[in-house]
Amino acid sequence: MAQRPIRRSPHAWVRYALLALGWLSVALGVAGIFLPLLPTTPFLLLAAACFMRSSPRFHAWLVYHPTLGPWIGDHLDGKGIPLKGKLYTLALMWASIGLSCYLLPHAAARLFLLASALLVSIYILRLKTRRIV
Repeated sequence: MAQRPIRRSPHAWVRYALLALGWLSVALGVAGIFLPLLPTTPFLLLAAACFMRSSPRFHAWLVYHPTLGPWIGDHLDGKGIPLKGKLYTLALMWASIGLSCYLLPHAAARLFLLASALLVSIYILRLKTRRIV
C-alpha cells in the first residue's frame, strides 16, 4: 500500500477531537461488518482520515490491520472498488430508502431521502471501478 503523507493538526484539541471521531468511526465500521444496513467502508475511510490528521501510529495501525485494512486499502491506493461492492451498496441503500419512504408519513421527508439516495448513487457510480484480475 502506498504511503500517504501525514498532515497532523497543530492544535492539540483538534487532534483529540479527531482521535475520538476516528475511534467512533472504527467502532461503527466494525459493527457494519456484522450489521447489514450499517456501512463499513465509509466509516473506516473516515477513521483513516481522522487518524491521518491526529495520530500517525493509529493511522498505520488501521491501514495495515490484517482485517480492517483490506476494506479501505484499494480505495486509498486509487484502485477503486469492485463492481460487486458498488452493486451491493446501491441495492442495500435503495432497499432501506424504499422501506423508509414507505414507513414515513411526510412527503418532505420522503423527498429528502430520495434526493439523498440519488446523490449518493451518483457519487458511488462515479467512483473508479476496480478490475479484478
